[in-house]
Amino acid sequence: MSDLTHLDASGQANMVDVSQKQVTSRVAIAEGRIITRPETIAIIRSGDAKKGDVLGAARLAGIMAAKRTHELIPLCHPLMITKAKVDCVVDEELPGVRVTAEVRVGGQTGVEMEALTAVSVACLTIYDMVKAVDKEMVIEGVRLLEKAGGRSGHYKAEG
Repeated sequence: MSDLTHLDASGQANMVDVSQKQVTSRVAIAEGRIITRPETIAIIRSGDAKKGDVLGAARLAGIMAAKRTHELIPLCHPLMITKAKVDCVVDEELPGVRVTAEVRVGGQTGVEMEALTAVSVACLTIYDMVKAVDKEMVIEGVRLLEKAGGRSGHYKAEG
């Protein structure tokens, strides 16, 4: 448990004090996907979903989620994000949508949670907007692809 920075000596959860950490440029990239039926992809691609532009709404929801991660995840620091980009790309081979998020900050703590939250909420938004026509969708593969900046250095997922 000594490696878990959010727990004190008695095992109580606390927000980590980052006040003494150096301000550095930090970036995190995350990915996820939502698997759908081919017919659902056709609806998303054509823009015929009854709730509107599925991919546009998902991008905006993901960006908003990145900015509000500290309100959703206990003990996350509120950050002045300098970039939040969410891409939603239809992939006929899945079939489904691949979602990626890139989040940047100049700060004292990383933005991995913000990138992961952005991807998760974008996938949930896609699900919400087309669930009337496809209740069998699966959200999967949400993971951190890459992070840079800070004391722990650079990380890049394999595969």
